[in-house]
Amino acid sequence: MSEALSTFDVVLSELRSLREVLSKQHFEKVLAVIAEMDSLGGRLHVTGIGKSEHVARYAAALFASTGTPASFLAGVEAGHGSSGQIVPGDVVIAISNSGETEELRLAITAVRGLGAKIIAITGNSESWLAKNAEAFLSAAVEKEGGGLGLAPRASAAAQTVVLASLSAELEVARNFNRQDFHARHPAGALGRETKA
Repeated sequence: MSEALSTFDVVLSELRSLREVLSKQHFEKVLAVIAEMDSLGGRLHVTGIGKSEHVARYAAALFASTGTPASFLAGVEAGHGSSGQIVPGDVVIAISNSGETEELRLAITAVRGLGAKIIAITGNSESWLAKNAEAFLSAAVEKEGGGLGLAPRASAAAQTVVLASLSAELEVARNFNRQDFHARHPAGALGRETKA
């Protein structure tokens, strides 16, 4: 079990380091992009490639359940028609550790051409993705954990926590309350807990 616990420690250490980098100002710029989207009647979409796609699916569901309607955008399919869900005024949150993934570049180019603005969640502030976004949140890590140190463990955790933190800020900004939550989540233990 030494590798399991060592990886756990790596992830915790990377998240602590990331917290020291992120500031209120980073989130404020992202919130401003989303506020402009709201004023234009736009919609929020979340996309990623590979493991980041799984994070994107989670994030879209989390945003939607906490007062910010959001849809998952299939990044690989963006060049094959899924970008048709974009209309002018929409915002796409794009997740990529490297910020250089070729399929994501194609997706971003397509949705930009349809009038969307981009929020980047990436581990590389100098990447193509970061430079082609209206706003950027770091999810940078130095180590992934695990024997090879290659699979996205710490980076996936960082992306997830950054997006979860953003959803918490949006929840407050929208005055989202327990009744609102229950209306979107009437089933299960949380539905019972929030029932009036």
